[in-house]
Amino acid sequence: MKLIPKLFFIIWLLEINFSTNAQDMNALIEKIKLKLNTVNEYVAEGKMKTDIAFIKAPIGKIKVLYKKPNFFQLKRENGISILPKGGVSMNVSSIMAINNFIALYAGETIVDGTKVKIVKLLPTNENSDIVLTTLFIDEPNLLIKKAITTTNENGTYEISFTYGKYANYGLPDKVVFKFNTKDYKMPKGITLEFDDGDKPNAEQKLKSKKGKVELTYTSYIINKGLL
Repeated sequence: MKLIPKLFFIIWLLEINFSTNAQDMNALIEKIKLKLNTVNEYVAEGKMKTDIAFIKAPIGKIKVLYKKPNFFQLKRENGISILPKGGVSMNVSSIMAINNFIALYAGETIVDGTKVKIVKLLPTNENSDIVLTTLFIDEPNLLIKKAITTTNENGTYEISFTYGKYANYGLPDKVVFKFNTKDYKMPKGITLEFDDGDKPNAEQKLKSKKGKVELTYTSYIINKGLL
């Protein structure tokens, strides 16, 4: 085979492979969405733990309200909720709410002992705040094990999900949210309490730290018409 025809043949094969992978990944994403769409609404209870430098935020009880398609509210008992503003929420449905995207296969890896497929979602809407989302998918069970999202508003953040008795609904028992505090935009109206002696330099020091929020759910009430 001559060089030029051979190059065209290789390019043609690559295009077919790219198109096939894209179709497969789009089909996988749609299957996950269908699973999540079985949940119309839920009320969940649990505990929230924060690990953010210089912020006094003890473990507190939480209540989470969700209603399809995009209502998600987290209420903390006797405390503050310190999730970034700008549309960031810590539920799988919000991560999968993107509609206009290109799904690309990016290999496989292991997350918490489970083999997962890596899928990158590239929004096609140029006005989207999301630049890129990388999903780590447990394909046999149609579960998102981890998501890494890069945004214009809140930098890059990572959300990990652990599943248990609510896995059939795609709802996690535990969520771990990690982010860079230098990109952190505090929700409107939040007043923080800093450790003694830290307040003068707290904002500057916060810029070089990482933050983590853990939600551990103890119960869900699903599709009971409470919302």
